[in-house]
Amino acid sequence: MTDLETPVATPPRTGALRRAAPALLGYAAVRALGLITLAVWSAANGKSAHTLLTARWDSLWYTRVAELGYGYEVRLPNGDVHSNLAFFPLLPWLERLVSALTPLSYADAGLLVSTLASLAAAWGIFAVADHVYGRRAGVCAVLVWAVLPIGIVQSMAYSESLFTALAAWSLYAVLTGRWLTAGTLAALAGLTRPVGAAVVAALWVAAITSFVRDTPSPRDTSYVLNRSARHPDGAPAWRRALGMLLAPLGAAGYVLWVGHRTGGGPLGYLDVQAQWGNGFDGGYAFARFVGDKFTSFPSALAGLGLVVGVALVVWLYVTCLRQGQPLPLLVYAGIVTALALCASGYFGSKPRLLLPAFPLLLPLAVTLSRMRTPRSALVLGGVAAASAAYGAFWLNGTGPP
Repeated sequence: MTDLETPVATPPRTGALRRAAPALLGYAAVRALGLITLAVWSAANGKSAHTLLTARWDSLWYTRVAELGYGYEVRLPNGDVHSNLAFFPLLPWLERLVSALTPLSYADAGLLVSTLASLAAAWGIFAVADHVYGRRAGVCAVLVWAVLPIGIVQSMAYSESLFTALAAWSLYAVLTGRWLTAGTLAALAGLTRPVGAAVVAALWVAAITSFVRDTPSPRDTSYVLNRSARHPDGAPAWRRALGMLLAPLGAAGYVLWVGHRTGGGPLGYLDVQAQWGNGFDGGYAFARFVGDKFTSFPSALAGLGLVVGVALVVWLYVTCLRQGQPLPLLVYAGIVTALALCASGYFGSKPRLLLPAFPLLLPLAVTLSRMRTPRSALVLGGVAAASAAYGAFWLNGTGPP
């Protein structure tokens, strides 16, 4: 444990919501500012903020899955096929469920699910940061996540908020020794986005590390007296093992089902993604994209901004390592970051793909938590205003987020 960490006991369940209340209220305020700004900006441009949040880009694809099921596809002039099999099923399942239970359309059901999930994500981020660094850092972590430039995505009918909620609470369950809960949430995260593999890996690494730590040496006679092989968190070995078995079921089940449906075998899902132009090339395509920006002066500024942005992400991860974050958080954030930066798909979506990598924000949260409250409030308030303006400008643009 580093000197930056302030270990705290897990709060009792009856007081957990009260403990997180400042973070959740602050998060709701930031999101409200973003939505009001979007509504005003969109109206000034003759557009509907509601449509931008619920019925464009990926949100349309999720709605079609909820309404029509899988099998819908668009054939492009160049012969590529965009199939809705690329979109994992948990969000459209929830859209269908909410729409069946309420008068809401599938699109509005998606917006409701995303709104509730964003609050659950904020609470999960608070729980993780509070557990590792204390309550004040937990509040700051939630607010930093809320004021990210692409924070408006948290309020869209997209799957990022749902995935982040499941990932954060799964990681919290790992950190607090609730292995069955962690495995179940990891399986649900795997049904939400392909990057659910990061949650599975984090749980597996934590569990394997605990098994190695528990393995007795030949001279360790005390182990003979404790054959239940309990982890220091009190969880018996079978719970950790069962959590490991549960974790990959969601992602593996969907990917195998897609492979069977398409006839592509276990790798059939990768073929579906390839038709969308998505793949993993170690960052080669992204590096070429950035390099091409330096061929002229105006675009060179954008290229420089991309270089600075990537450098900032790498610096934050290195700082997480130096601060000694718990291993599950490092594994999770590292995989999310690597998949986002090294994918060959639509480059404009990379900031959105990094949104679930909330452990990267913990160093900033720790720094803010050490400031006096008026100063940290001034910093966060200024960034929140800028983020709200940028989010409104971004969504009123031509390209998808």
